[in-house]
Amino acid sequence: MTPRKPAGSGPAGAEPAGTVVGKAAQAAAAKAAKSAETKQKLIEGALATLVEQGIAKTSARTVAAAAGVNQALVFYHFGSVDELLAAACRHGSRERVALYRERLDAISTLSELLAFGREMHERERAGGHVAVLAQLLAGAQTHRPLAPATAAGLDLWIAEIEKVLVRVLSASPLGEFADPVGLARAVSASFVGIELYEGVDPEGAERALAALEQLSVLAAAVEDLGPLAQRAVRHRLRRSTRTA
Repeated sequence: MTPRKPAGSGPAGAEPAGTVVGKAAQAAAAKAAKSAETKQKLIEGALATLVEQGIAKTSARTVAAAAGVNQALVFYHFGSVDELLAAACRHGSRERVALYRERLDAISTLSELLAFGREMHERERAGGHVAVLAQLLAGAQTHRPLAPATAAGLDLWIAEIEKVLVRVLSASPLGEFADPVGLARAVSASFVGIELYEGVDPEGAERALAALEQLSVLAAAVEDLGPLAQRAVRHRLRRSTRTA
């Protein structure tokens, strides 16, 4: 009597269907992991190239060299150099904002925010991170596909700074007269702009940062005023606003 084959078994010598499916899934997972690793290398290579060589010398060849991969993979994974730079901008901004988010959440006064801004600028400048946004902003003037991603990268910073400004201005006599949305954009643009300015006039950039520190002292003085003095400041500002 011929023995019956177990249900689901294939021809003699063939692997069970479950094993084939499992191997296919493992191969697909390995391929996806390899693809993600290559994309991450390209993003990191793009950021390094922007910092070290600037937007003018950033190309598929220079990015691939920095990433240690074949330059054809730039187009395979991203379609174009502009799309790769856009992805790098978003990734870099998310990474840097996440690094400072806890510190930003702890700021309770406008003077603390301005002091933190100076400290952060020094750290980001030393690491070349401010240069990335500065270079992309410069590149977006002629390569329009870069503009949306660069704006999105800046918006990540703006959103965090705006949250701090809304919080600290609500307790300040200046809060009634300040626009936190506009101020957040002005602060972010200032720090990126100073990075560009610093390349041609380091002394002027330093004076610009020092002027922001002076604003910090002024803001602290206003915040330290007593209730009567703060009411007087508000009254004077209201009159100035009405006559402006």
